[in-house]
Amino acid sequence: MPHVTVYSTPDCQGCKATYRKLDKLGLEYDVKDVSTDPEAHALVASLGYQQVPVVVAGDRHWSGYSPDKLQSLVEHAA
Repeated sequence: MPHVTVYSTPDCQGCKATYRKLDKLGLEYDVKDVSTDPEAHALVASLGYQQVPVVVAGDRHWSGYSPDKLQSLVEHAA
C-alpha cells in the first residue's frame, strides 16, 4: 500500500470529503496544510496544482475529491 498524503486547507470541503472516504476505506494518511506549511505549498505548486485537495500516493497524484481514484488505491494494493 503506498503512503498517502493529502495536501489541504482547513476550510476545504473537498478535503473533508477525501478524509471521510479514506477513513471509510480504512487507509492511513497524513495531512499537510498548504496554508501554513511552505514546503507543502511548494510541493503542490511543483506538481502543477493550484487547488486542494491534492492527494499523493506513491508515484500517483491528483487534485480534487476523486472517490474512484481513492478506491483504486485499495484495489491496486490487493
